[in-house]
Amino acid sequence: MRLRIERVRHPPIFAALHAACFDAPWPEDTFARLLALPTTFGLVAAAPEPAGFALVQIAADEAEVLAMGVVPARRRAGVGRALLADAAGAARAAGAAALFLEVRADNAAAQALYRCAGFAIAGRRAGYYRDAQGAHDAIVMRLAL
Repeated sequence: MRLRIERVRHPPIFAALHAACFDAPWPEDTFARLLALPTTFGLVAAAPEPAGFALVQIAADEAEVLAMGVVPARRRAGVGRALLADAAGAARAAGAAALFLEVRADNAAAQALYRCAGFAIAGRRAGYYRDAQGAHDAIVMRLAL
């Protein structure tokens, strides 16, 4: 599989990818507001069709992955690993010394991906995620850049 990762500022692409990856998708206007900020950038992985995305925000010397997902048909094929590597490189180039993210405490596959990419647990947020089944804790993870 040939994978191409590009910086993109087109909200409909992010909204469509987010909807393909998550049960509670963010609306397109959320992506429009975030991508309009000079501190936020989006990455889209194509293989050759869009296969995943990452949305990253820089604040001072820290960066945060606001959202990231890989479409189900492309999971476990290196897309997430490539997105994380590009996100970390871009954050480092923008002056960030650390990259943070939150992941649901019950999402073992995502946590394994992040650990393999060098992230370590930095904390826990009780009830951070909410859905029809209730509240779910988030694990905060950090990668030194």
